[in-house]
Amino acid sequence: MQISFEPLLYGLIFIAVLAMVEGIYLVAFGKSISLNNKVNRRLDMIQKGGSREKVLEQLRKEMNQHMNSGGLPLYSMLADKALRANIAFTPTTLMVIMGVVSVFVFVILTRMTEANVAIRGAISVAMGVGGVYVWVNNKAKKRLAMLEEQLPDAIELMVRSLRVGHPFSSAINIVAKEVADPLGTEFGVIADESAYGRDVSESLKHLAERMDMQDLRFLAVAVTIQQTSGGNLAEILHGLSQVIRARFKLFRRVKAITAEAKWSGMFLSVFPILALVGINVLEPDYYADVKDTPMFIPAAIVVGVFLTINVIFMRIMVNIKV
Repeated sequence: MQISFEPLLYGLIFIAVLAMVEGIYLVAFGKSISLNNKVNRRLDMIQKGGSREKVLEQLRKEMNQHMNSGGLPLYSMLADKALRANIAFTPTTLMVIMGVVSVFVFVILTRMTEANVAIRGAISVAMGVGGVYVWVNNKAKKRLAMLEEQLPDAIELMVRSLRVGHPFSSAINIVAKEVADPLGTEFGVIADESAYGRDVSESLKHLAERMDMQDLRFLAVAVTIQQTSGGNLAEILHGLSQVIRARFKLFRRVKAITAEAKWSGMFLSVFPILALVGINVLEPDYYADVKDTPMFIPAAIVVGVFLTINVIFMRIMVNIKV
């Protein structure tokens, strides 16, 4: 039995692409962009000698550089995700990385496969663009998840600060100093903007829209209403933190209940692809008798369409909104 490792090679190359992009990011920015540091990035930059004004300018530039770059070729598909992930790379740098990774994949495929130039080029571009997209998407998901986890504790910290008599601007400053990234740096930017004259509610609205988080929108609305109509902001924020915690509790319960269905859907979606890869690895000539017939390509396209429809419907069935 002849065994072909070419299908497995593509998977290994894609994993190498993700590791390569992550490595470039770490080499360029080191641990300063890590979300696991106890001291948030803004405070770390200030402690290293950066003035408050220059640190604010740099952080705002990084936060907003992806906002107006959606019209760039190939970049519009990941502009929003790069914005939410707060990728320190500029849009131009990300596009250059796509090109470098594509060339790297093309060289590897040229040395290790016998596919023609057109196929190697198409796979190289797909892996270069797709690898960067998957990397940015994973960064965005991780950062949003951490923001959502940190927000109730940050609001409770503001509530305690307000109850002992501190103004809301001081409560924001306390969160900026005591909370780790990513929320600590985000609130630090809001505190600095407030110190330079920008309204806190406007900064919170901008953060909520940039992150596309409903809970942050609730926080911005609560602060805006209190500023215009008055009221006990500490009690309002305490109620908001309780609502957010209740939503998390309900979400985790739904996630636990639907876990079996999600894994079943994932298995049913991935199994045909794994079966196809397995057939090509164990028996490369399995389709040799039919691949030259006129119906082979149309039939393969129909099967691919049905598999795509299957994946879409599986995701719809198990994607429960809370």
